Amino acid sequence: MWAAGAGAVACGAALLLRPGCASVSYPQGSALAVEFGDLPQGKLRTVEWRGFPVWILRRSAAEIEALAAREDALADPDSKASVQPDGCRNRHRSLRPEIFVAIGLCTHQGCTPALASTGGFLCPCHSSRYDLAGRVFKTGPAPANLVIPAYRHEAADRLLLGEVA
Repeated sequence: MWAAGAGAVACGAALLLRPGCASVSYPQGSALAVEFGDLPQGKLRTVEWRGFPVWILRRSAAEIEALAAREDALADPDSKASVQPDGCRNRHRSLRPEIFVAIGLCTHQGCTPALASTGGFLCPCHSSRYDLAGRVFKTGPAPANLVIPAYRHEAADRLLLGEVA
């Protein structure tokens, strides 16, 4: 039963967020510019876009390298069943490896995970865990990786949510 609910949530998110979907058009004014030049490595910034909490995380070189570890423990390590722009279909699930952008809602029941001191994200409600690319570990109830919204980099330290490159 929960799988059907999770599937419905994933389909809804895909229709809302997936770039290039023929049935979706972003209304005028739906894009949001976000400056992140002052965001230090290892820190997470949350902004609101279209009613969703969107995370911007600046990852260090060590954090990016660590994404290759423990992929056998991930439910969808290659993000084949995940919602993300085509340009983010890679190990780091981002347009630039050091900048991670994701919808900050657990794919289990929509709770807000937190950045864990051990690396990755932890949902406090039911213990779903995600790595720093938003890929979910098999051990928790979350059925899918975090959703990556449509976005593009406008400048070195500025991105635009709601538009693809």
